Amino acid sequence: MSFLHGDGLHDVIITGENGTIDGQGGVWWNMWRQRTLQFTRPNLIELMNSRGIIISNVIFKNSPFWNIHPVYCSNVVIHYVTILAPADSPNTDGIDPDSSSHVCIEDSYISTGDDLVAIKSGWDEYGISYGRPSHGITVRRVTGSSPFAGIAIGSETSGGVEDVLVEHISLYNMGVGIHLKTNIGRGGVIRNITISNVYIENARKGIKISGDVGDHPDEYYNPNALPVVKDVVIKNVWGQRVEQPGLIRGLKNAPFRGICLSNIHLGGAGGPRDLPWQCSHVSGGAVQVSPWPCSELTSGQKIGSCSSSF
Repeated sequence: MSFLHGDGLHDVIITGENGTIDGQGGVWWNMWRQRTLQFTRPNLIELMNSRGIIISNVIFKNSPFWNIHPVYCSNVVIHYVTILAPADSPNTDGIDPDSSSHVCIEDSYISTGDDLVAIKSGWDEYGISYGRPSHGITVRRVTGSSPFAGIAIGSETSGGVEDVLVEHISLYNMGVGIHLKTNIGRGGVIRNITISNVYIENARKGIKISGDVGDHPDEYYNPNALPVVKDVVIKNVWGQRVEQPGLIRGLKNAPFRGICLSNIHLGGAGGPRDLPWQCSHVSGGAVQVSPWPCSELTSGQKIGSCSSSF
């Protein structure tokens, strides 16, 4: 069970003049590395089936696993929080709204060993069966660093993720700036995603949208449950020392559609690791993007499908 856990609650406030909750995760991380864990690692905060939640003005440190995990929740505000964990700490995601709706995450600093914010909605056949999407989520004015992703959707998206707005994000020393990730067996629809005004400095990849990320809970997942990714707008993104500006890898039998990029300028690191854009099984459009993106996004016919987004 998580350090702070609640189920079926309403009107919850967790706050405290920037006091610190220290999960003392080191012992858990070491057991995980040594493969001696006999239990799953706890989150610092997990609230389930709850509504009317405010988390503010608290410093969270060294969580054994994810830091803040609202699951099956609605009307959630998380702001003015600081979340800290070493860059090599495993699975220390910052804030992971999961099958939740009407969530606002804002004005926070996150520096951890995994995704800073990751929007999820269930895992393979279990998420498909429950069928509860994450929707109506806003993330804004978040700053941080991580060897993984700054803003992520997935990879557990089997209930679907839609109507997400992300804006005014500053990311430093990143693995991936923006990462939309799913996999065969996930099912679910990722759609109506808008990400804008993002600054990325020193990253392996600026933007990654991929259909082959994440493992499965067991062998019973349905390989024919293909995810749908469509209507994604990423605009006003700039950065420097980004080794690869973008990688978009759809699925052969479920191509990503309506991927619209505009006003994106990601300068390279100036070394041998710099790579060009790479794309497959994707359609959409791109305008004012440098370095110039893949041909799949730059033909005139395909740009037309994004004209309302530019």
